[in-house]
Amino acid sequence: MKIVVQRVKEASVEIGNEISGTINTGLLIFLGIENEDGQEDINLLVKKIINLRVFPDDEDKMNLSLKDIEGELLVVSQFTLHASLKKGNRPSFTKSAKPELAQKLYDDFLETLQNETITKIQTGRFGANMQVSLINDGPLTFILDSKVKL
Repeated sequence: MKIVVQRVKEASVEIGNEISGTINTGLLIFLGIENEDGQEDINLLVKKIINLRVFPDDEDKMNLSLKDIEGELLVVSQFTLHASLKKGNRPSFTKSAKPELAQKLYDDFLETLQNETITKIQTGRFGANMQVSLINDGPLTFILDSKVKL
């Protein structure tokens, strides 16, 4: 499981002409799920997300977590995080989980995240064509992979 985490001042996701989710200060999470992912990967990444100290304290040092600032979360599924570009110019998505498994793990990820935090959580819609807007604060962007020791 891979995630791209961006510290944002605001972010939203639109499907068609309708806003699906919108947040103010917090984290935008792009979630990519691969074939071998499971609850252990979810638990590892959720723990990391809610404790990630990337928000400034009174001395402007990255020392506060999402919990500390009562920030918000926007989670967007993104199977392309597991794309391979090793051969040719067209991405291969063979490592990305099939939709049935990915949908279940996406839902499990959201449920685990909700159970571990009191933070407002907004989402896109799994499998939809989405337009994501954000103001990246910093800019700060981090890539986490549950298969790499965190």
